[in-house]
Amino acid sequence: MERTDFYKAMASLIITIFSSLSALCQTYKVVDTGVHEFYGDSTIISVPKPGDPFYGQDAAYQGNEPSYVNNGDGTVTDNVTGLMWQKDMGAKISYSAAFTKADTMTLGGFTDWRVPTIKELYSLILFTGRSGGTASVRKYIDSAYFNQPIGNTAIGEREIDAQTWSSTQYKGLTMAGDSTVFGVNFIDGRIKGYPKYQPGSGNTTPNTMYFRMVRGNFSYGINKFVNNGDGTIADNATGLMWQQADDGVARDWKSSLAYAENLTLASYSDWRLPNAKELQSIVDYTRSPSSTNSPAIDPLFSTTSIKDPNGTAGQYPYFWTSTTHLDGVNPYSPAVYIAFGKAQGKMNSTLLDVHGAGAQRSDPKYGNAADYPQYMGPQGDVRYVFNYVRCVRSSSRSTGAVEQQSSPSGFVLDQNFPNPFNPTTAVTYELTVTSRVRLVIYDMLGRELTVLKNEQMPRGTYTVTWNAADMPTGTYFCSLTTGSFSQTRRMMLMK
Repeated sequence: MERTDFYKAMASLIITIFSSLSALCQTYKVVDTGVHEFYGDSTIISVPKPGDPFYGQDAAYQGNEPSYVNNGDGTVTDNVTGLMWQKDMGAKISYSAAFTKADTMTLGGFTDWRVPTIKELYSLILFTGRSGGTASVRKYIDSAYFNQPIGNTAIGEREIDAQTWSSTQYKGLTMAGDSTVFGVNFIDGRIKGYPKYQPGSGNTTPNTMYFRMVRGNFSYGINKFVNNGDGTIADNATGLMWQQADDGVARDWKSSLAYAENLTLASYSDWRLPNAKELQSIVDYTRSPSSTNSPAIDPLFSTTSIKDPNGTAGQYPYFWTSTTHLDGVNPYSPAVYIAFGKAQGKMNSTLLDVHGAGAQRSDPKYGNAADYPQYMGPQGDVRYVFNYVRCVRSSSRSTGAVEQQSSPSGFVLDQNFPNPFNPTTAVTYELTVTSRVRLVIYDMLGRELTVLKNEQMPRGTYTVTWNAADMPTGTYFCSLTTGSFSQTRRMMLMK
C-alpha cells in the first residue's frame, strides 16, 4: 500500500471511530421537516405573531435543518443524524430479498449496510412535498441528493405506488389479517403498514417495494426516557421534553395549536405542538393495541382510551402535529397526525386496522364535529378532524435525571458532528429567546475564517453546515456569541 493511501485509510478509520463516539453523546437528533411557510385552515398566511390564530405551527420553530453530502460514490451522508444512505434504490424487491441485498452490498467500499428501521427511514421525509390535486408531484424527500422513483402509470400503477419499506414489522395484523411491514411513501408523505404478501396468495407470493439501505449510528431512533415525576417525560436521546398525559380533549388543529402555546406544566410555559417528525420520534413500534393491549407508546406515557366509530372500546386517539400536509385538491387544508392506536379504515362496510398503530396520515384541520368521523380513500381511512394533543418543549439543557453542561443563560452550542470530519460538519446551537447570533469559525491563531451566521433569529434549535474543502488538515474553533453569552467548540479537520 502506498504511504498516501495508508494515511487516507487511517484518517478514515479515525473519523469513523470519533463519529461513532460523538453519536453516542447525541444519539437521536430529530431532523427538521423543512417547512418554512405558514398555513391557516385552507390557505397560505402571513407570519402569525404570538397570540394570533395559527401561531405555534411547524414553521415557527426551526430545528435541525436537513443537511446532506453527496459522497460521489453512490452514497449520501446525513450531517444531522450521522447516517449514510444509498442514493439509488434500484428495482423493487421483496422484504426477505432486501436483507440478502443489504448483507452483500459493498457500496462506497462499505460492507455494513442494513435495512433501515422506520424511524431511520422517516428521518429523510420533508414536508415541503406535495401530492394529489392537479399539481404535479413534488417529492417528500430531497431529490437533489436521493433518487426517488414515481409509480409507473404505463403499467397501471398510480404515481404514489413507489413506497419505500423499512425493516420494522407491525406488531399486529392489518386489513384481512395480513402480516404487515411499515414503509414511508415519499410521493404522498405518509407512513403506512403494507401487507408483506399479496392478498389471496396464502402468504406465498411476496409484495415488492423499494428499499433504501443505510449504515452508521446504530443508536438512531432509540429513545432514552426519564420520568421527571412532575407530569413530564424527558427523552435524553433527542433532548425533547414531553407532556406525560394528554388532557383527554379532542380539538381541531387551530385550537390544538392554541392549547399547546398556552400550556403551563411543571413550571414551564414554552410548550408547543410537536412537528410530525418530533411526534413520530416517540412512537414505540414494539407495541400495539392488538399485541400489547396498549397504544404504540412507552408505558411511561398516559394515553386516553376511546371507542372506535363502531363503539368498540380499546382504541386510542390520533394525535395532531403542527405540520401541514400538502396533499389533495386543497393542499393547505390537511394537517399531519400520528395514530398511536389502530390506523383504522372502513373497507366493504367493515372497520379494520388498515395501516397499523404508528402510522402517519392526515386529517382536515377543521369541520363540524357532528359531521365526523368520515371515511376517505381506497382503504376508507377514518377522519376525525377533532384529534388529541401531546405537547413538547425543547429541553437539551435539562433532561430528566441527567443534567447536561450548559450556560446560565440556557443558550447551547453543541459539539459539531461528525468530529473529526472531512470536509463537511454540522454545527447545532439552541436559542432560548430571540437573539442576535454570530457564529464564526477561527483557526489556531485566532484568525476569523468564515462567518456561518450573523443575524437576528427567533428562539429555536438550528443546524448550520461548514464546508472546509479549501482548508488544510488541522484544528479549528467554532464560536457562538449572542448578547453576553459566548461558547466555543474545538473541531478537527482530517483529510
